[in-house]
Amino acid sequence: MEEYLLKVVIIGSSKVGKTALLVRYDEDTFSDSHICTIGVDFRVKTISRNDKIAKIQLWDTAGQERFRNIVSLFYRGAEGIVIVFDVTDADSFNKVPSWLAEATLEDQGDCIKILVGNKIDLPNRVIDKKTAQAFADKHGIQYIETSAKTASNVHLVFDLMADAILERKIEFGHPSLATNTMEHSFIISSKDTSNTGWCYWGTGSC
Repeated sequence: MEEYLLKVVIIGSSKVGKTALLVRYDEDTFSDSHICTIGVDFRVKTISRNDKIAKIQLWDTAGQERFRNIVSLFYRGAEGIVIVFDVTDADSFNKVPSWLAEATLEDQGDCIKILVGNKIDLPNRVIDKKTAQAFADKHGIQYIETSAKTASNVHLVFDLMADAILERKIEFGHPSLATNTMEHSFIISSKDTSNTGWCYWGTGSC
């Protein structure tokens, strides 16, 4: 099967569950402990989609304001952007327009974007689905609600993203990767995280 390298960047405010979504997607695990991403974390997930092999570079970015300039560097070459907010945190949703504007500016509007409302398992929801869907429709992007804790729709987000990017690559004749040249990902830290599949800039407390 043909093999393709896809770059997907996950953005959004701090504590919305970006890392939890990625860990659920890649490892099918969940922890209630919260660890803030500092800078950018990175992993690769290999999946099979429609007789194609996709190696998805997943860039998990920090949501804290002090890292915004750093995070913006990693939009370069991105083919998909996932914008995450917490349905129980109105402020995280109110900041979505800023995240979307930043991403659109950096990628010249070329990236496929998906808006994700996370933590739908929690009872104290303040952003209803209709409101979030209306925002997504206005900006021409897809909206999906997820729970990293229960795994609801987590795979759907990244599978739909992979399908959309692959479709675009094939449509525009982008070449697939040769098997012996697949491992050319940009690594941002020499820290050995081979047991987990992650390459860390770093993590720490908020």
